[in-house]
Amino acid sequence: MTTNKTSSRSLLAGDVGGKRLLIILLLGSVIFPAFNLMLPESSFFHISTYTLTLVGKYLCLALLALSVDLIWGYCGILSLGHGAFFGLGGYAMGMYLMRQIGDRGVYGNAELPDFMVFLDWHELPWFWLGFDNFGFAMIMVVLVPGVLAFVFGWLAFRSRVTGVYFSIITQALTYALLLAFFRNDMGFGGNNGLTDFKEILGFNLQSDVTRSVLFSCSALALIFCYLLCRWIVDSKLGRVLIGIRDAESRTRFTGYKVEYFKLFVFVLSAVIAGVAGALYVPQVGIINPGEFGPLNSIEIVVWVAIGGRGTLYGAVIGALLVNYAKTYFTGAMPEVWLFMLGGLFVVSTIYLPKGVVGLFQNLQARKENSKIGTITGVGT
Repeated sequence: MTTNKTSSRSLLAGDVGGKRLLIILLLGSVIFPAFNLMLPESSFFHISTYTLTLVGKYLCLALLALSVDLIWGYCGILSLGHGAFFGLGGYAMGMYLMRQIGDRGVYGNAELPDFMVFLDWHELPWFWLGFDNFGFAMIMVVLVPGVLAFVFGWLAFRSRVTGVYFSIITQALTYALLLAFFRNDMGFGGNNGLTDFKEILGFNLQSDVTRSVLFSCSALALIFCYLLCRWIVDSKLGRVLIGIRDAESRTRFTGYKVEYFKLFVFVLSAVIAGVAGALYVPQVGIINPGEFGPLNSIEIVVWVAIGGRGTLYGAVIGALLVNYAKTYFTGAMPEVWLFMLGGLFVVSTIYLPKGVVGLFQNLQARKENSKIGTITGVGT
């Protein structure tokens, strides 16, 4: 009993940056919606619904970055296809939202979404059945990415596919899904995807209250998943994962079933990415095959590298910073944004191997060392 209490107290004991991040997220989950709903638009402190939704989108992408940092930063598995799991979770949520439209669509068909009526479909495909139920849809949000990751990971890890080869086949996975979901006969809206959502759980998606709740849910999901990941990496399981990252052959020779550990963390990471996609879709109002684009998955890795690989909170910070910069510069200087993103990645790789978080840690360490040197000099 004492051990459990001690371990729960020490969960964030050495994670000062994580503590600060969680406090900010917790306060933000309350303050942002309150300033949006309770303060008049004329107030200086009023937060517009547009800003609230934009930051909510950033939080979902930060959750996606967290899932990549869990497997790449702590297990050494570089996945360049996590956009696949993010997209599948988003499509599961999008299918539920489409079923809530009912006869309010353009064609007024209570059973079939507009794109199916347009394509002259006569009945709902079997894989759409059940998505009119929120609980079933949420199960699919977790189950579909999880099952795909389990099957894909089991085949790859059992065959001892590692390194760049694993990265390449994850890229092939997300590209295959991109091509499949682009087809109109797949039943997922083709290149237009799913959009024109009306409500969720009976609440209008365009209302400020619904947007505020979605924002808070995104922040709380990020907090929960961060604590879960922190608990894993600080446990014995986490030490085994780090051993696999640093010396996989040696870890295997000590008796650990390396493929089982890698499979577990890969599936968990995919599930977290799916949850991020499900929270993302109702806030942006659309999901299309573009989310499966290989470049999107590569960009996630860039967020983690810039923020700080292997820190968890660094991945969150990196996602927030890069996506804010993307929003600003794609509006101010759209023609140079991709060059800036590539430059950021190159600079962080060469000069900031531990990312922004590592830079601040080094500056803080130098500051503390200078203080110690000053005190020692005074003492002598």
